[in-house]
Amino acid sequence: MAREEGRFAEEHPMSRQLFDRARQFLLGGVPMNWMSKWASPFPLFVREAHGAHFTCVDGREYIDFCLGDTGAMTGHSPEPAVAAITEQLGRGLTLMLPTEDAVWLGEELRSRFGMRYWQFALTATDANRFSIRIAREITGRNKILVHNWCYHGTVDETFITLRDDVAGPRRGNIGPPVDPAVTTRVVEFNDVDALDAALAPRDVACVLCEPALTNVGIVLPDPGYHDALRRLTRKHGTLLIIDETHTICAGPGGYTRAHVLEPDIFVLGKPIGSGVPGAVYGLSEDVGKRIAAKVRLEDCDTGGIGGTLAGNALSLAAMRATLSCVLTEDAFARMFPLAERFRAGVDEVLREKQVPWSISRLGCRVEYLFRPTAPRNGSEAAATADFELDRFLHLYAMNRGILMTPFHNMALMSPATTDADVDAHTRVFREAVNDLFG
Repeated sequence: MAREEGRFAEEHPMSRQLFDRARQFLLGGVPMNWMSKWASPFPLFVREAHGAHFTCVDGREYIDFCLGDTGAMTGHSPEPAVAAITEQLGRGLTLMLPTEDAVWLGEELRSRFGMRYWQFALTATDANRFSIRIAREITGRNKILVHNWCYHGTVDETFITLRDDVAGPRRGNIGPPVDPAVTTRVVEFNDVDALDAALAPRDVACVLCEPALTNVGIVLPDPGYHDALRRLTRKHGTLLIIDETHTICAGPGGYTRAHVLEPDIFVLGKPIGSGVPGAVYGLSEDVGKRIAAKVRLEDCDTGGIGGTLAGNALSLAAMRATLSCVLTEDAFARMFPLAERFRAGVDEVLREKQVPWSISRLGCRVEYLFRPTAPRNGSEAAATADFELDRFLHLYAMNRGILMTPFHNMALMSPATTDADVDAHTRVFREAVNDLFG
């Protein structure tokens, strides 16, 4: 690691210079605290990005498998989105009034994801917060339920984990307003019995879930788990919110359409605007009618839902271009084989070297974990985490022109990713494994 850190520092003098300046004005020297988690001694400063590649201020080019941790799953600055954004820039950015794009999006979202009514937000975090509020309002219940080691952005109620079967605040949770155990029940993914028991008191307004865990390594559902989840939520009068912010990688209609799920509320953020902030949440016909009956026109601007910039004209134009021209059926048909090529390349290296790690794929997303078999729940996945080993592999790859997600070993394919990009990662991954294991 010391060797790799020295190499990075030597090859990135401009990034070092910018970081030294930034530390005088920015907390931690970065505009957002998680940018400190890159494995390098200081973060790369980017000059420009196009497609699946970017160039840093020191002139070095990188293959980007992080893609903004899904925010740039479209590839950087896809031409149709850039054209739509550029055109909208000259027509107004935010109006607090609808544009024709909103109507187009409502029709497309309903067709693509199946939900009857739609609303817009700026982040999936906000869309999740608003969805939880709706669920609490129409059920009259105060608790929610999530899976252990889930990912739903920065929603306060979701920063909760199980330790020795006791629910409590997740490590690193900064200044929680209340102990999340007061607001939230948490069960392991794929544990049907625990789910049934947690819902049995009939005080849970909603289950907020990813169709597959993604931010702790890919954890896929057991056969029949989603059927049981839907059956039990209905049995106990609990609404089901499915957050596809990461699992949109499963296809143009997300995991929901690919596996014929039936949520009451559907959330999607990050990539839907090709990098322009935007998110959507869709309601079933029943939920839409129930919440509409609860909201008085006089109070609709003070309900804790929405924001002044939500549904702004620029975001809507970016979303329309993204859904119509970028994240299409054809794009996913190209991305899936790339992800399988990535998975197969890593798996071949692991078998050659007899390394006891595993790799899983979900659509165009691939992740490897430091365990011989794929995990069934968040605890199993989290138990294999090795922060120092992660950092070594990430920095090793970065020093050889490959960017992986800093939080875990995730690689994402974009419509602009190529076979050559994937093969470059396989080659670098083999070199890293050789360095580690000989």
